Amino acid sequence: MSDQSPDVSIHCTQCGGELHPDEGEVFLTCPYCSSTVYLDKSQVVFHWYLAPTINDEEAGTSLARWMAGNQTVKDLDKKAQIVSQSFEYFPLWYFKRRRSNGEEQILLEPAAGTSVSEIKHLKLPAGDLRKYEESLNEKARQPNVPLQTALSWLADRQIPQEEVSERALVHVPLYTIKYSYQGELYTAIIEGGTGGVFANIFPAKEEAPYKMTAIITGGVFLCLATFPVIGALTARGQGLAIGLLACFGVGALVSVGLFALGAWVAAKV
Repeated sequence: MSDQSPDVSIHCTQCGGELHPDEGEVFLTCPYCSSTVYLDKSQVVFHWYLAPTINDEEAGTSLARWMAGNQTVKDLDKKAQIVSQSFEYFPLWYFKRRRSNGEEQILLEPAAGTSVSEIKHLKLPAGDLRKYEESLNEKARQPNVPLQTALSWLADRQIPQEEVSERALVHVPLYTIKYSYQGELYTAIIEGGTGGVFANIFPAKEEAPYKMTAIITGGVFLCLATFPVIGALTARGQGLAIGLLACFGVGALVSVGLFALGAWVAAKV
């Protein structure tokens, strides 16, 4: 990934000291200020990593908790079969954006190929980032997405380059778990710093039963709302009061049935 020629000077982003990487070397430590940097062609950026706070077992627990949540099909945590689990430090391009109004925003883009693009929505507090260590190299994936490509993705999102005040490469701890459900293979990523789960495609709850329940509920209460109107139009004096009583009385009875219907749908879907 490094295409340096002898006449190109490469300097540390922190202290400005001149760097002399060996051929093919991209992860560097500045000999003058000890900053860790990443070399992308002739561009030098800070290099950080996020330390994991969960282990393999806790990553599996996070996935099971997510599978048992409201997004996935019922009992996915019990019916899914874990196929494989792996750990790595995955590279992300880290951009700090300073808007014209002074507001700061952190933006992330993958620095390597991945099938789970949702990882760009990770939350990486700057205070939790540490200087990258060479001891992590064995489990760290090397970036293959150039910085300029990531910047072009920001431009596609209508983010002006002049608002990008800081650029860095961050390796984040990720557990990749593959699981099968009803003959299909799925992939989920667990972020090792917070235990957050990210997945593009997964066995999601069917929306149709919930939408039908909502339509039925709305239709019933719309009909009930006509009782006072009908009472007022068909009977003088106490017609409105009778309509209201009928509305509340029938509504109380019907709501029990609608609640039971909703509970049944939630239990089955």
